[in-house]
Amino acid sequence: MGFLPEYGEKVAGYEVRVLNEREARAAAAILFVGAFIGLTNGVMLQTAVFSKYFVSFFTLDFLIRMLNPRYAPSLMLGRFFVQNQVPEYVGAAQKRFAWGLGFIIAVPMFYYLVIAFEPNPLKVLVCLICMFLLFFEAAFSICLGCKIFNFVMKEKATHCPGGVCEVHIKENVQKFNPIQKIILIVTVVAMLYGTYSYFVDLKDRTIFVKKMKELFLSDETLEQMQYEKDAAEFENDDF
Repeated sequence: MGFLPEYGEKVAGYEVRVLNEREARAAAAILFVGAFIGLTNGVMLQTAVFSKYFVSFFTLDFLIRMLNPRYAPSLMLGRFFVQNQVPEYVGAAQKRFAWGLGFIIAVPMFYYLVIAFEPNPLKVLVCLICMFLLFFEAAFSICLGCKIFNFVMKEKATHCPGGVCEVHIKENVQKFNPIQKIILIVTVVAMLYGTYSYFVDLKDRTIFVKKMKELFLSDETLEQMQYEKDAAEFENDDF
């Protein structure tokens, strides 16, 4: 077999070529950790050295995934960790489409972080979107790119992670009773409020925090906070 055989693996019992979703989820978790380390280094240490190496690896990895996933470094790392688990096969076509979207996201990140270093909040947002997609795949086996595949492609995807592409009826264990719904809503509201409170109370020592406060707070609140800050600095000045 050459480097570019037919995409995906032919497995008995499946009418389409497939890939092992367990490997993909493990690889997504590995990449999420790398992206998280890069982001925290940038925000807390004000350095992009790690991010430059990681984005270079990420871009190359997704390029190889689009050509032949057998040789993608992150997928081979994922295989190493899950090699003793029973494979969970999913359609290769929609995974290739999703990884193509990942590569599209990776190219501008590579250019602005590695070739022409120009960090700004918009590029940080792109990184956060990438982390969001990786986290959803690793934690919940939700491939958002695979869902987009069904909207734009004439031939619908089959054998999606968790069987979400096939019509099925939820079991009772998958449903929420009224008390569970209330707890779920309260939990989500508490998490959102906690995130809001965190960024409001956080000291704006980095550009990232300042930009997040601009997103969360109104202009009047920002002006009041700046006024109080200037007043406090004026009072502490030694004459």
